[in-house]
Amino acid sequence: MRLKNVLIVVKDIEVSKAFYKELFGLQVLTDFGRNVILTEGLVLQEKELWEEFVERKVIPGGNAMELYFEENHLEAFAEKLEASPYEIQYVNRLTEHEWGQRVIRFYDPDMHLIEVGESLEYVARKNKEDN
Repeated sequence: MRLKNVLIVVKDIEVSKAFYKELFGLQVLTDFGRNVILTEGLVLQEKELWEEFVERKVIPGGNAMELYFEENHLEAFAEKLEASPYEIQYVNRLTEHEWGQRVIRFYDPDMHLIEVGESLEYVARKNKEDN
């Protein structure tokens, strides 16, 4: 068995498609209108349709999971976030962990937690060059 996709519930599918395309470079693979499959295995599902499927209300901003992306040019990505038309709500601006990996954490328009961090391979190479 293998994990195929991760589905997140969104209020406005068009805003979310644009957000993930503009900031992360994800492309639409399949667009069913209220359900959209993006590259990298991310699926967007319209909130009302999801609530019909699961017969439960969606509670946004649970902070119980995050979408993790890697980007080794973190300063450039931080500038891209600042220049974007989206109101970015940060959890952590550019910060460095004790093992040398730098990350940024923030929410998408639907309060899904996102982390963008340097790859551990990049961090190891950078640490080796510094020593």
